[in-house]
This record gives sequence, structure tokens and C-alpha cells, in this order.
Amino acid sequence: MEKYVQEQPRDFLAVATPGAGKTTFALTLASWLLHHHVVQQVTVVAPTEHLKKQWAEAAARIGIKLDPEYSAGPLGRDYHGVAVTYAGVGVRPMLHRNRCEQRKTLVILDEIHHAGDSKSWGEACLEAFEPAIRRLALTGTPFRSDTNPIPFVAYEEGNDGIRRSAADYTYGYGSALNDGVVRPVIFLSYSGNMRWRTKAGDELEARLGEPMTKDAVSQAWRTALDPRGDWMPNVLRAADQRLTEVRKSIPDAGALVIATDQDSARAYAKLIREITGSKATIVLSDDSGASQRIEDFSHSEDRWMVAVRMVSEGVDVPRLAVGVYATTISTPLFFAQAVGRFVRSRRRGETASVFLPTIPMLLGFANEMEVERDHVLDKPKKEGEEEDPYAEEEKLLQEAEKQQDEDTGEQDMLPFEALESDAVFDRVLYDGAEFGMQAHPGSEEEQDYLGIPGLLEPDQVQLLLQRRQARQIAHSRKKPDTEADLLELPAERRPVVTHKELLELRKELNSLVGAYVHQSGKPHGVIHTELRRVCGGPPSAEATAGQIRERIKKVREWATRMR
Repeated sequence: MEKYVQEQPRDFLAVATPGAGKTTFALTLASWLLHHHVVQQVTVVAPTEHLKKQWAEAAARIGIKLDPEYSAGPLGRDYHGVAVTYAGVGVRPMLHRNRCEQRKTLVILDEIHHAGDSKSWGEACLEAFEPAIRRLALTGTPFRSDTNPIPFVAYEEGNDGIRRSAADYTYGYGSALNDGVVRPVIFLSYSGNMRWRTKAGDELEARLGEPMTKDAVSQAWRTALDPRGDWMPNVLRAADQRLTEVRKSIPDAGALVIATDQDSARAYAKLIREITGSKATIVLSDDSGASQRIEDFSHSEDRWMVAVRMVSEGVDVPRLAVGVYATTISTPLFFAQAVGRFVRSRRRGETASVFLPTIPMLLGFANEMEVERDHVLDKPKKEGEEEDPYAEEEKLLQEAEKQQDEDTGEQDMLPFEALESDAVFDRVLYDGAEFGMQAHPGSEEEQDYLGIPGLLEPDQVQLLLQRRQARQIAHSRKKPDTEADLLELPAERRPVVTHKELLELRKELNSLVGAYVHQSGKPHGVIHTELRRVCGGPPSAEATAGQIRERIKKVREWATRMR
């Protein structure tokens, strides 16, 4: 506020973590500008119908009247302005341009990264609000998965020649956590064995978190989220136990499942009813009924809500304290927005808990919670990008956006089918560190982590997790070998290996074997077979990172002996 009043800029981009109070800042500024006659009216542009109404309600509380139902024509004299959606501006940009030209206007662009969602929205915003004398852009996530420029955002070129969005003021999750404005987030990750049938009719089996191809990760992930398997019921049961623990200190705490589609959402709601005996609120889309259901849930003391993909960003349900990430969307933008639903703090010491499948990409996002990102306009071309089969997530997005009637050759194939899944408590991620050892659902070890108090200071969370892990390790050492059927290693010694790292390990093994070929005179195949015989395990194309590292160590040992 001080920076804005001092500089009086025409355009101002404020980047603040979800839950930090962007709405409060924007409305306080609008009030100040109206009071000092800098502007005569206010236009708020929001991503959804629900948020448009939420803005109007928040503005009314400080004496600014915004019309959330405005569609055309002159505005009633009682109003200070309007609240509209990006889609609404896209339909009638000239209507809003005329309003800006007639009276001095402050335009508040909420979650402005959405103005880049489609080229037409961005162009409509430029056309509609170019004459506005003040523009305030707000976002919790100023980065996008694509390179569409965001209107009214300044981009600065770095030393590497890449243009990045430049914020006028940034207030990240780390700063907000230190100030007690947001909650610390504990991520509870669950692994397990998955079995599925591919479209080609092959039956495959894999363990979540183990190195595998991108296709296999995607299929194992879908199998875990299938409501008919054992993974989802076990994770929902654990999340409900966590919610019960949190409610001891936060009596009205609520939980949210973020689902991929409507069928899954209904199935998860049915599972919740079976587990808890209580009905879950289902939010299927951003229609008027959904808006009311969110509102009702927000003011109730009901335990569970299930939403398709997510209750959109900025939707304010501060009592949400437990989340289940049950969607296969894997962009950093979506993940940040999803986790943002749980971080809004109402009093100091509240914690948030988010349950995740052990998917390397998600664990990476969880470990980078405090990394501040900018929107990159120019994507650097990576070396050897053509050869890297895991180069860009964009290829997957293009696949997803293909026309359904396009002949891809898949019409003759079988439908993907999830056959079986089970859940294993895997690890806890907090503040970039990992804790815990694998444990069965319902075990004493799992209960240790689910029972962490709901009211704790950030440094107390760290201390408590370290103690729980030490206790778990001590307890596991006393077990007879017959009971130690799970991977008895602390989380920090079980890093999830990404596809890229696995590729590098295979390359390293192959180059060492190549060097040893010249040294020993034996063919490649013979050396690989010998390594498998000595170290155990499958061919290197199917071997785990640990098995490949053992072979690298062994071939180095052989080469040293020959010198």
C-alpha cells in the first residue's frame, strides 16, 4: 500500500501467496483511490462467476458497492462499479472500453494469469481496459505452463536473454509463513502396488514412486485414483483420521478432495459416506448451485467436500485444513493453486495437511513450496531436447487437447482398465525435508504421523517430525525380520528418482560398460549378463536406480582391478 501510494503507478502487479490477503489490499486501495478522487469507478475482473460474487460481497463490507450481475447499459447510481468475469469481457470488450473512457476507472484484474488462458481473452482485456487510468493486477501464481503473454504485465529480459514477468511487489509463501499469515503445510505421501491393463491389452504392475516410463507413471497414477481399488479408500480413511485429530484443536476444520472428473467425485463422496457415516458436499462445476454449496459448506461444520479438479483459486473456505490431491493434473500452476486452498490461516499455529500419491513430479512441487516463480515468456531450448523422451509436459497437454473425433488409431484398442491397487504410507514432506518410513495403513507407525497436533508453530512441526521418525526407526529395529516386509529406510534415504535421473544412470552404466569392453576385450552383452549375475536384478532397461548404481560400482571395481 505504501509503495503504491508513494509511486502512484498506472499499472501495478502484486504477487502474493494464496491466503495472504490480496482481496483486502485491492479493496483498501480502491477505497483510497475513490476517496482521493483519483478514480470515479471500479471494475473487478475475476476468473469465475463464484469469485465475481465473492468480490462484490467483500467490497460491500468496506462500503464499496459492486454490481456482480451487470451485463450492459448504464449502471445504477447506488453502485461504485461492476464485478465481471474474463469470459464476460471476452464477449463484450467495447462495452467495458466505453465505460473506461466515460469515467476515470480503476480496473482490478484478479488472478491475472487467466487473461492469458486464451488469445481472445488477452486481446479483449487489452482492448477493454487500455483507456483505464489505473490497473491493479493480482495473482498468487504469476507463472503459466504456456508462453502466452499476460496483458498489462511488464516483462524484463534477464542475462540469459529470457523475458520474465516483473512484479511490483512480491509476498511469497516463505515470508507469509514467517509472519504467521499462512499455515505450514505437511504433505503425507502414499505409495503402493498398482496393477492395470493397458489399451494394448497388456497387464502391468508397478509400485508408485519407483522409476518407470512417463506412460507407466501416468497409468499407475490413474490406477491409484480408481475408487474401486484399495488405494483411495485407505487414503480417505487416513485423511479422515487426520481431520479428527485436527478438529481437537480446530473444531470446525473441514477437508476437501480434489477429483479429476464428475464420476470419480461421486464415487469418492460415496466412499466418504461409507467411511465416516456422514454425507460429503459435492461441487461438480462452477454453476449457480455449486456457488451456493461452497457458501453453505464454508459456514457449516460439515467434515467433507469433494470438488471436480478444485474449488477454483481464490475461493475462500478458510476452515479447510485437510486435502486429498486425487487428480492427475501435474502442472506447477495447478498444484500451487490446489494447495493454496488449505494455507489460509485464521489464528496462529494452525497447520494444513495434504495427502498425495507418491508421484516424483508432485513430491518435487511439494518440496518447492517456497520457491517464487515468474512467468517465463521465452522457453529456452534445452540441449538434446529432441533425444530426451521426457522433455516437455506440453506434448501431453497437446495430446489431451486433441479433437475426440481425430483418427489416432486408438479407436480399435481396448479401454484402459485399473485392476488392483493397495496403499502404503510412504513419507511426510515438510519444509523441503522428508520424514518417515514406509508403513501399512492402520499401523502404529502411520498413526504416529496422522496424530500430529493440529495447532503447532512451524518450528515445532519440524521437531515433532524428527522425533516421530527417530521413534519409528528405533521401533522397526526391534521387529523380527519376518515382520519387516516394507522398505525399512527413512524417507531422506529413499529419494524418488525422476525419469531423467534414471536415464542419466543408464547412460553412465552404458558408457562404463563401453570403456570396460576395450579394457577386457569382452562383448557388451557378456559384461551386462555378468553384472546381472553378480548384482542380481532384471535387465538394465527394467532395473531400479539402486540396482543400476550397484552395477556401476561393480564395473568400476572390475576396471580398477585390471589396471
